[in-house]
Amino acid sequence: MLNIYLTTLGCPKNQVDSENLKKGLLSEGFILTESPDDADILIVNTCGFIRDAKEESIEEILSLAKNKAISLSDYRSGNGKKLLVFGCLAQRYEHELKSEMPEIDAMWGVARENDIVEYCKSLCRDKSPDMVEKSEDFTRDNKISSHPSSSFAYIKIAEGCDKRCTFCVIPAIRGRFKSIPPEIIIKEAKAHIIQGIKELILVAQDITSYGNDLSGYNLVSLLNDITEIDGDFIVRLLYLYPTSISDELLEFIASNKKVAKYLDIPLQHSEDRILRLMGRRGTKKEYIKLLRNIRRKVPDIALRTTFIVGFPSETEEEFLSLLDFIEEIRFESLGVFKYSKEDGTAAEKLKGQLPEKIKKRRYDEIMKRQALISLHINKDMIGRRFSAIIDNVDINFAIARLYRHAPEIDGVVIIKNLEDADIATGDFIDIEITEAYDYDLAGVKRRE
Repeated sequence: MLNIYLTTLGCPKNQVDSENLKKGLLSEGFILTESPDDADILIVNTCGFIRDAKEESIEEILSLAKNKAISLSDYRSGNGKKLLVFGCLAQRYEHELKSEMPEIDAMWGVARENDIVEYCKSLCRDKSPDMVEKSEDFTRDNKISSHPSSSFAYIKIAEGCDKRCTFCVIPAIRGRFKSIPPEIIIKEAKAHIIQGIKELILVAQDITSYGNDLSGYNLVSLLNDITEIDGDFIVRLLYLYPTSISDELLEFIASNKKVAKYLDIPLQHSEDRILRLMGRRGTKKEYIKLLRNIRRKVPDIALRTTFIVGFPSETEEEFLSLLDFIEEIRFESLGVFKYSKEDGTAAEKLKGQLPEKIKKRRYDEIMKRQALISLHINKDMIGRRFSAIIDNVDINFAIARLYRHAPEIDGVVIIKNLEDADIATGDFIDIEITEAYDYDLAGVKRRE
């Protein structure tokens, strides 16, 4: 029986790929370990979206390469640990990685989880044909208890992207947009709910395009089918293309209690000239109209977005206008990327590439402005009561989230008065907000 260490870098879509790989490995009898020191096989799911992500992936590969061989003789004889790499970086830079990182034993791009499982099985056969004992009932043998270790699970509903943003490499890495069949998604959702998961997070590069390649079935149809599943759970939506958000979708979100009143809408910029250079659809005027419409149709909605600063030829005036836009809309959550010049993208060839010093200053200015906005919004929440989902429990406190907090992205709520409370990960509890910080909140469990 071989032990496997799997680490995942990048976005929630990569996490879904890793979860699928884990299921395949467990079903074949492999053991997943939390430490590379205890593993026979080291696997890295890489990200190749922007420069920082690529550097992080390479650093992780190099770190695990040091852990790979027990001794030099083991390494040379092939008896040491095996280092496997897959995902976006491997898809995009396969030849470069093979030539420059001989420590890697095998490599795959995206959507190759079954091939990785077969490769791991072959390693077992090379050592001993009896080393892997396949589980006949993976669901039974690996069923999570009524209190799972996580409150949430990501469900990928589509692969690829048909948009042609000039800064983005995703279409080149993951191909054309393709909806995952609804019956597969529904089956996965039911399995998570049976296992005790309380928050299902639907992810894709553009979930608003879901169903465009299906006949008479769209994102609203999918949400309707998921929310009709029995159980106490919520559904969260990541990521929505702004000009594809329909009134039908907003009305469904507003009327269905199982859908979190939260939308992550990456706008990337506010100024029309930059949006055109980015290959983005929509204008500043249309974005303002859209966001006002969302807040009118879905009261108390939490809006999150992302922006790119330092895009080629972005002027100081355009940046200041972006700051004004952020101040006007007052997003509940906001993320910023410094423009990264990526090989093979149209933006790579644009004139007016800006120095890192300017990108960093603009990044810092937006984050400073957003911290003040977020603090003001959070202070307005003091004294209000909410249902919160528990992520982690300690002796005297717990970490929880409101509907406006996506896991691993947004802030949290620290709940302090839990000395006698019987709660666990995944529980919904009623709380009152008592303190506000830049991004996080503090609260107390409401007494009955």
